[in-house]
Amino acid sequence: MEPRKWRKVPGFELKDIIYEKRPGVARVTLNRPEAHNAFTTSTQEELVGAFEDAASDDTVGVVVFTGAGDKAFCTGGDAREAKAGYRKGMLEKDLRVKTLIREMPKPVIAAVNGYAIGGGQVYQQMCDLSIASENAVFGQVGPLVGSFDPGLGVVDLMMVVGEKKAREMWYLCRRYTAKEALEMGLVNKVVPADKLEGEVDKWCDEILEKSPGAIAGIKACFNAATTYMRGIEAVSSRYLWKYYASEEAEHWKNAFWRKEKPEWQRFRRKETFPGVYEGKEKEGL
Repeated sequence: MEPRKWRKVPGFELKDIIYEKRPGVARVTLNRPEAHNAFTTSTQEELVGAFEDAASDDTVGVVVFTGAGDKAFCTGGDAREAKAGYRKGMLEKDLRVKTLIREMPKPVIAAVNGYAIGGGQVYQQMCDLSIASENAVFGQVGPLVGSFDPGLGVVDLMMVVGEKKAREMWYLCRRYTAKEALEMGLVNKVVPADKLEGEVDKWCDEILEKSPGAIAGIKACFNAATTYMRGIEAVSSRYLWKYYASEEAEHWKNAFWRKEKPEWQRFRRKETFPGVYEGKEKEGL
């Protein structure tokens, strides 16, 4: 297959992403490979602008979402911004990005070209379809770093891979290979890294041959079954801000950055289970 010719979309002053189009397709590329394509609040502002344009452009039938380089699709929120303290603006724009991916009336395909971790894993999960390179790695990190996704990233994952597997991913924060992601239904297909772009082009071409009105209606039907997730996100976000202000969240965040084990005993209510922990501290319990 001949490489497709892309052109940058005029009228967008972008620093953190690349926004391009070819006939029928828009491509949004996270362009921070030096930070494993982690996003900042500014990155999300640019993502919102690009996705809004792609959603409203009637010449676009499919949107591709990917990351620059061959190491990472996206590794979530930028470490430097998160370390300085979570910002409300990031959460608000994060919800806007996820909502645009989920609700625009055209399919969004994630081309996962490496690590999809934390918020990056949520982004690829929210896409209608996901095609991964063989070197892709997936996983969540929230409970490791004093954070979590307040709604869509949790409930939607349950819908995608099933409740048991979703709980495993969030509770244990393990890493999963592309093959394991395919087996659990987290992605649609896995291909060699050098075949990823061509495979994505093929899927785009197949979708473009179908009725756009029918596709939009089908996507709306899929989403209608889970519109309650928007309400869950709104309620959970309030709890998340209270959690961020807690000593517990600060402790786990600092332990992660210092590469130390958290002193988890401090945050367990020993009186609830009398005698369980007594005299056990030296044994590492």
